[in-house]
Amino acid sequence: MRKITLGFASLALLLGAAPVFADDSNAATPEEVVAKVNEAVQYLNAKGLAGFVDFNNNKDARWVWKDSYVFVYSCRDNVMLGHPLRPDMVGKPILQMKDDKDKALFQEMCKEGAKPDGGWVEYWWPKPGEAKASRKISYVHSAAVSFKPDIQVGAGIYDDKMSVEELNKLAVQGKQQKKDAP
Repeated sequence: MRKITLGFASLALLLGAAPVFADDSNAATPEEVVAKVNEAVQYLNAKGLAGFVDFNNNKDARWVWKDSYVFVYSCRDNVMLGHPLRPDMVGKPILQMKDDKDKALFQEMCKEGAKPDGGWVEYWWPKPGEAKASRKISYVHSAAVSFKPDIQVGAGIYDDKMSVEELNKLAVQGKQQKKDAP
């Protein structure tokens, strides 16, 4: 029996969702976001506490691509641990932060990121280099870091079409495909 693998666009069609193709090649895709978050989780699993510095104030690092970036935070300690584009946020409390629509975004991220497959969270946040907030949906996932069991990693897309439910289905399906791959 032959195995069939699907990309996010094909999977979206099968799930009844229209795929979103960015008009701009500088727009991160959901597939890239999930891959980068998973890569960052594995990186922190291997590097431990020493890995946090690699996510800070480095716009040219591997954790910044297209219009997205990976950020790292601690829910238990209520603190931003790594942010490559906003060094002013590192060390600051996160749980009371609200977006432009008064949503406590990190409280929801902490809930979604603690799920076994992680999850997507919708909120309003400025795109890199812009002052006005846009709809952003971030994929967040927990990372096993020695002495810090509550670390989470996230990255997002700026998208006004895909729903959180569609993205969660895609993330779970993508994770299952990875498990099933030879």
